[in-house]
Amino acid sequence: MKVFVSGVAGFLGSHLAERLLAMGHEVVGCDTLLGGELWHVPPDAQFHQLDCRDHHAMRRITEGCELVFHCAATAYEGLSVFSPALVMDNIVSGSVSLFSAAIANGVRRIVFCSSMARYGANEVPFREGCTPRPQDPYGIAKLCAEDALRNLCAVHGVEWAIAVPHNIIGPRQKFDDPYRNVASIMANLMLQGRPPIIYGDGEQKRCFSHVEDCLACLLEMGFGDAALGEVVNIGPDEEFVTINHLARVMAKLTNFTGEPIHVPDRPQEVKLATCSADKARRLLGYRTRMGLEEGLATITDHIRKVGPRRFRYHLDIEIRNARTPRTWLERMF
Repeated sequence: MKVFVSGVAGFLGSHLAERLLAMGHEVVGCDTLLGGELWHVPPDAQFHQLDCRDHHAMRRITEGCELVFHCAATAYEGLSVFSPALVMDNIVSGSVSLFSAAIANGVRRIVFCSSMARYGANEVPFREGCTPRPQDPYGIAKLCAEDALRNLCAVHGVEWAIAVPHNIIGPRQKFDDPYRNVASIMANLMLQGRPPIIYGDGEQKRCFSHVEDCLACLLEMGFGDAALGEVVNIGPDEEFVTINHLARVMAKLTNFTGEPIHVPDRPQEVKLATCSADKARRLLGYRTRMGLEEGLATITDHIRKVGPRRFRYHLDIEIRNARTPRTWLERMF
């Protein structure tokens, strides 16, 4: 079938497009290239350098598509506290614009990639049935987009499913962005012989999902019926590790022997964040195929291949005050 993938030049979107093409589907996609790379786009995908917020453009390029995977996002959870207009406009306006265009064109199903940020300050592991309590504008925006999707699909008779990936890692993840992707930031720094920078005491805990483990779930949500009308966490719930542990594993993989630099906590960062994969196991047949160290090695191998890069401070910080992390103000990365 003809499938639309937003964020097709990005990390998750490009991997998903490759898999769809290998399955024999026709793929159309868009990306602003704000967080993506043109060379990530599979050659056989029909690519449009367009913004999801451009409703008329989305109406034009989603024509004839039966299935939409909405992967595009300004995925800046920490930065969203200091650039809320940028993040919320892209996520809320962009999502609603694409949903509206696709529905107007008679799309059959929309799969939306939300975020673990929706859960916020809940007890871990986060389960789909708990009441969302997002702690930052990014999580608030994702939850708003979810609600809009449910509402529009109910009114217009469109199938929907909401995937909740968390801390996806793997090759092609943007590693020169100082505002997101902790594992890739660490790898880029250490491969340059520079120490990793850790916010707070480093005892905040996360699970990391390799992109390959997420793809199987997304495809099942797109083509199967078990997760219709459901929110499903996708990714592992094993290896719930501290950021300090992450730094030690990355140091081993990069042969880095220095010590991390610790800076003050970022405002609104959730200390403990991991999702239960029980529902994904039950509905999607999920199982973790790649462990943490093996997954992190795919990042270091990729950066070695393309070469470490200087960090690009490419986004405007809207709110600058005493709470703004000095890592960004002083360009410490």
